[in-house]
Amino acid sequence: MTISRRTLLGTGAALGLLTACGSNTGRDGGGSGGKGPRLAQWYHQYGEAGAEQAVKRYAAAYDKADVQVQWRPGNYDEQTAAALLTDSGPDVFEVNGPSLDQIRKGQVVDLTDLFDGVKDDFNPVVLAPKTYDGRIWAIPQVVDMHLLYYRKSLLDDAGVEPPRTLEALVDAAKALTTKKVKGLFLGNDGGAGALGVTPLYAAGLTSVTEDGEVGFDDPAAARALGRLRQLYADKSLLLGAPSDWSDPSAFTQELTAMQWCGLWALPAVREALGDDFGVLALPAEGADGRPALPVGAYGAAVSARSGHEKEAKDFVKWLWIDKTEYQQDFALSYGFHIPARLSLAKQAAKLKEGPAADAVRYSTAYGYADPLLWTPASRTAYQDALSRIIKSGANPESELKSVVREVRAELDRAKKKP
Repeated sequence: MTISRRTLLGTGAALGLLTACGSNTGRDGGGSGGKGPRLAQWYHQYGEAGAEQAVKRYAAAYDKADVQVQWRPGNYDEQTAAALLTDSGPDVFEVNGPSLDQIRKGQVVDLTDLFDGVKDDFNPVVLAPKTYDGRIWAIPQVVDMHLLYYRKSLLDDAGVEPPRTLEALVDAAKALTTKKVKGLFLGNDGGAGALGVTPLYAAGLTSVTEDGEVGFDDPAAARALGRLRQLYADKSLLLGAPSDWSDPSAFTQELTAMQWCGLWALPAVREALGDDFGVLALPAEGADGRPALPVGAYGAAVSARSGHEKEAKDFVKWLWIDKTEYQQDFALSYGFHIPARLSLAKQAAKLKEGPAADAVRYSTAYGYADPLLWTPASRTAYQDALSRIIKSGANPESELKSVVREVRAELDRAKKKP
């Protein structure tokens, strides 16, 4: 479900996107038929059956505006970034952010006042990246997260306990590897893409500190990333699987005893394996470490170029704060997600038992979200170094020193307000 953030460049390709976005905005006609102004609402294209029909049903139930939903295929992040620069983009839109640039350039509307009396009920992990300068710029919709799935029977047969440290994970993966089954699947690239900065958080570090400094200039970071190289060197990792890490088929088809995947896969895993599985966060590294897993949420935002700012704010409040039954429905009836509201997550019957209940607990106890200052440039520098460490055996210490320099320079740039 996650669409990576990309930087929109001033090129011919960007111009083409601007033209495409302006040609079909939802402000030109049609709509849900509600009274009041016409509002265009954009979503990225979910792959989950029924989701598009659901959001159109929600919009049709709103009687204070004529809301037209647009389901946007293709590179949604680039489409919205381009559309926010025009007067013909959406009024309300789903966003995997907003980004720091979108906030600073005044492209999105401050929604802080909509949270009066309910702010503490939103999962703080996913609310934090939508907060800047003490103001909130989007309403989290649902929570998604990554998890480590493990096959109980395979671990029992091998006499292996569910790993509680990264060192134990390395040992467990090696012990579980046979001629037919690999111990662990982290993705066909060895884990660089799927894990990202999660090993840093497992070591008790961060990508960026609260005061905007590099959060992993520490020997513990190299030790954590060295564990991933050891998994690769031991040949404990499944590589070249028919589907990549976001699909649980390698796990359910017993190609691997453990797999890093997402919460979205839990229903499929349960259908295939029954109760023969459990879930964990990425285990802790070292005495100062703690389990960690990435948590994210698309949010509903309002374009600053909307000609109906108040009406758009009223609509997103109605849908994503007031209409809790729709929020529950969107989270759990089309795919498998956690409601962004803590109270709704506690009430949901599907989340009260077994691995699903563990996932809810992990999301608040061990979850982290990339801060706004962790920019695409910093992410790329880190990911490239992690890939070299895992697949080529590059020295973790020297690779991280180089990344620290690049990220520090990027942070200095990003912290300069326009």
